[in-house]
Amino acid sequence: MSVLLSGLCLLVMAGCSPGPENDGVDEALRTLVDGVVRDNDNVRAVALGVDSPMLGVNWRGAAGVADPGSTEPMTADRPVRIASNTKTFVAAAVLRLVEKGRMAVDDPIAALLPDDMVALLVGDGYRPESMTVRHLLTHTSGLFDHSDSQQYGDAILADPQHRWTRIEQLEAAMAWGEPWGAPGEIYTYCDTGYVLLGEIIERVSGRPLPDAVRTLLRFDALGLESTWWEDLEPAPVGVPARAHQFIDDVDSFGFDPSFDLFGGGGLVSTVGDMAAFYRALFTGGVFSDPSTVDLMLTTVEGTQPRPGADDAAHAPGTYRMGVWVAEIAGFTAYAHSGFWGTAVVFVPELDLAVAATVNQNKAKDSLWAMIGRSIAIVSQQQGDLSP
Repeated sequence: MSVLLSGLCLLVMAGCSPGPENDGVDEALRTLVDGVVRDNDNVRAVALGVDSPMLGVNWRGAAGVADPGSTEPMTADRPVRIASNTKTFVAAAVLRLVEKGRMAVDDPIAALLPDDMVALLVGDGYRPESMTVRHLLTHTSGLFDHSDSQQYGDAILADPQHRWTRIEQLEAAMAWGEPWGAPGEIYTYCDTGYVLLGEIIERVSGRPLPDAVRTLLRFDALGLESTWWEDLEPAPVGVPARAHQFIDDVDSFGFDPSFDLFGGGGLVSTVGDMAAFYRALFTGGVFSDPSTVDLMLTTVEGTQPRPGADDAAHAPGTYRMGVWVAEIAGFTAYAHSGFWGTAVVFVPELDLAVAATVNQNKAKDSLWAMIGRSIAIVSQQQGDLSP
């Protein structure tokens, strides 16, 4: 940890002030956030949001610097690119269209995509007439992922200002890899599928993707005042500048966001907004029909991992529709993460949402350790309040 960053490390509280019974939680979370920056040389900034109305916890904190060039301090209200955390919002928007009767999860995508995209898929051996919205949502379509290729990473680093398009990303997926299998056979995480879902949302809703997602999910009613689609809609008035995010020592701040903009990623948000959205999603604040949450948490049975897959955490069945189901700190949790070291978790048993960023792609172990420790801290509060 550099002397400069160590000297500037600080914590900022926001939200409800804890009562005396929460003083221990407050202090433990402050110590946790401070330690992540202090103990990890490549982590320049951390932000954490922890919400559990059931336990009276509403905490925001941050440490480090949001902009190493100016040494501006990181605060919990500094937004970041949340990358693949966007997928939960996209999946929820699709399911809202299902609730409205505009589409069904088992609709073939051939009828929902433009002719040029369908032709690209067919030309590379895919069967879009057999590939459904459900397959895209659960990463069981068999699509090759354009973002999971060396060519894509090399292209971004070679020209960070390139303005990518949806069709260009689909063309890349077709050119750089072959189908993993027929729809429903193979589970493999796939940004390309969520790029197609972004297109489907636009065509079915008749609105641009940012407007459709914002309206379908009722951002205003949920109080998501610091969440927007970068470059595709104006940033909210009064929101602080976006914090810098890194791959090792490479600062991605000036990268054109189009490399991850069309459904697989694209949203900018804060830890507070992410936590608020996740809690609303799983406690009745987003869907009109409570059974839609049950649908979101279903998976495609009988899929196999793609050849060579070795990540047990992403085994078939763990990913549902825009959300992972996992055991974290001894609790069943619904979660998602993003490329730049962002993650959000909801623990139903504790009515607990935790959102965090470490602003560093290469520090995800620290990110998940912080989230797990946050859950443990709050669960101890539950024990302390028990009769």
